[in-house]
Amino acid sequence: MRQRSMGQDTGIPVSTVCLGAMPFGTTVDEETSFAILDRFVEAGGTTIDTANCYSFWVPGGSGGESEAVLGRWLKDRGGRDGLTLASKVGSGPGPDGQAEGLAPAVIQEQLEGTLRRLGTDHVDLYYAHREDRTTPDEETLAAFHRTVTDGKARSLGASNHPAWRLAETRSLAERRGWTPYAAVQQRYSYLRPRPGTTLPEGGHVHATDDLLDYVGTHRLTFFAYTSLLWGAYNRPEESLPEYYAHPGTERRLRALAKVAAELGVTPVQVVLAWLTGGEPAVVPIVGVSSVAQLDECLVGAELELPAELRRILDEAV
Repeated sequence: MRQRSMGQDTGIPVSTVCLGAMPFGTTVDEETSFAILDRFVEAGGTTIDTANCYSFWVPGGSGGESEAVLGRWLKDRGGRDGLTLASKVGSGPGPDGQAEGLAPAVIQEQLEGTLRRLGTDHVDLYYAHREDRTTPDEETLAAFHRTVTDGKARSLGASNHPAWRLAETRSLAERRGWTPYAAVQQRYSYLRPRPGTTLPEGGHVHATDDLLDYVGTHRLTFFAYTSLLWGAYNRPEESLPEYYAHPGTERRLRALAKVAAELGVTPVQVVLAWLTGGEPAVVPIVGVSSVAQLDECLVGAELELPAELRRILDEAV
């Protein structure tokens, strides 16, 4: 699998696709999780994404299950050399029933828990999982900067932040000499929700054209979650939520089917090729529940779209 360097000057390698570990330890059992992780690494994948809160909303889950499974796998395979591990803070349940937020004490405490579960002394990428407008940005950004100066995080990222907030917080960090966000993680795929939709999934924020423009201009690395829409591309008539029901979706599905038939591949593989080969290039986070699903994604990760077929996909709006 191809690699690229994350951000402008981090020197941290990122694989063409990132493996999403959210279901590990809850909806995907440990044996299957290990098999998926082994196959991903065997194929040259290096980048794995998790969070401290995965997956507290699943019946029986309390958060931390994904990190704990990853930690046991890392111990079983003998370490984390060559891997880029990403985790997040800010979306776990707080004592008041709301999101835990990004207060300095929360960042410090939750990072210690993440490192303990992963069985490592640092993460390569540490995200603000969502905005926290109740905590002053100066406090949040200073706390994140300390995670880097303490050697517990190598780089920082922002997830579920609108473009103006990303620009504002990065500008503040640079003025203060703090570590700015080098990566962005937002919901994004080939199909887009109906304009003006508030996504029903708690905390999800869809990437906008302004955000993508900012990412490209400032040479940040963009990670896309829900990039395959829960597998709906292979069965859109059954699985797409109602808020994808609009004429743009119909046009894009027709274009996707045409390109997939032309290339003799699946729609999922075309979507991955469209994401990874675009401008700016996107690192899709693929969440799978079997090795077979991962193998389908691995083919898409290596697929390059001819210019005329990419044009068909781009022009279906």
